Amino acid sequence: MKAKKFFIKTFGCQQNKADSERIAKNFVSRGFRPARGYKDADYVVINTCMVRQSAENRVYGLVNNLGKIKREKLSKGQFYKIIVTGCMVGLAVRDKTGKYLKRLREVMPAVDEFMPIEEVGFDNEPLRQDGKAAWVPISNGCNNFCTFCVVPFTRGREISRPYEDILKECEKLLSEGYKQVTLLGQNVNSYGADLIAGEKNIQVMRDFEKKYFEIKSEDFFKTFEIAGRVVKPVYVKHLGRLRIPTLFPYLLEDVAKLGFEKVDFISSNPWDFSDELIEVIAKYSNITRTIHLPVQSGDDAVLRRMNRWYTADEYLALIEKIKKRVPEAEFTTDIIVGFCGETESEFENTVALVKKAGFKKAYIAMYSQRPFTAAAKVMSDDVPFEEKKRRWLVLENLINKKNQVRH
Repeated sequence: MKAKKFFIKTFGCQQNKADSERIAKNFVSRGFRPARGYKDADYVVINTCMVRQSAENRVYGLVNNLGKIKREKLSKGQFYKIIVTGCMVGLAVRDKTGKYLKRLREVMPAVDEFMPIEEVGFDNEPLRQDGKAAWVPISNGCNNFCTFCVVPFTRGREISRPYEDILKECEKLLSEGYKQVTLLGQNVNSYGADLIAGEKNIQVMRDFEKKYFEIKSEDFFKTFEIAGRVVKPVYVKHLGRLRIPTLFPYLLEDVAKLGFEKVDFISSNPWDFSDELIEVIAKYSNITRTIHLPVQSGDDAVLRRMNRWYTADEYLALIEKIKKRVPEAEFTTDIIVGFCGETESEFENTVALVKKAGFKKAYIAMYSQRPFTAAAKVMSDDVPFEEKKRRWLVLENLINKKNQVRH
């Protein structure tokens, strides 16, 4: 019997790419073969992103085109199945009203299955596309609830992979000749918080300030065992207060000590970047010197509306602190222009921060309202598209085009 073929199309971030590698391995382990393209496949899997409306629209357009291929194949008696997974399905699964899933079925009637990415799991190793550099997920989901971001609704609360599992995967990659690993998480800096305190407890500590201080967690969670040794969890101090316990500095150090040529990590929230993490980066030369540190805005009022827990000055102070210990450090970032209520003077504050920070690269996005987020519920998307585009061009020319000319 001829082996069936699969084809995977991935939209979005590195985490989605890593998920697609696991999906591919799942197919291969069941005897499937990779297809050359959409028409050559029996199964087409679309791993979706919905961080922006434009990403959603690309999925709708692709499924519409695949529907034509499917009808043609079925008319000839051939098998063809379309599967949608990723963030759009994650949101549908977590929408208890069922309205979003109903909408997906209506907009994409050609889809045969909406598959939650959690069904893939980590039982199978990824089918990696690169023989030298590997993505290694260390956590999934996010607890921070920035008002513009849909990730907590698409991927759920933050869940950390077991420490030993991550190390074993990295050790195996090294033995197979991989030279570079990138540790992936929506916020790698808070890795292990749920392992230490329990998923429900860490959420209480983050959401309810009074309970957090009543717990006095820095006394409660004094030690934790990882990889056969007992360590003291690292506590990130923000605005003079201890926040969450984390194991990420230990994990990054243990991976760096394995001997890879390069160890990278994505992504970090500025308010969780501990002094201990900076020391680990400084200590190991094989840890990346290009640090992705999303700022989103350079204006304090906009940052508050975004529920970002730092000011522009605190962000710049963090960059200077890192550079002091790691002089060769360079920074990339994420910036949103045209967020709800952003005035011209607020945008100019972002321009001013950009000039001071000297970013190597920036991923600039025009604000796009996302379902279920606080911004969509209580704020108005009131900056005209033409103005968003103008602001986008200002920053694109100031950061990315300028650096292209320089290099």
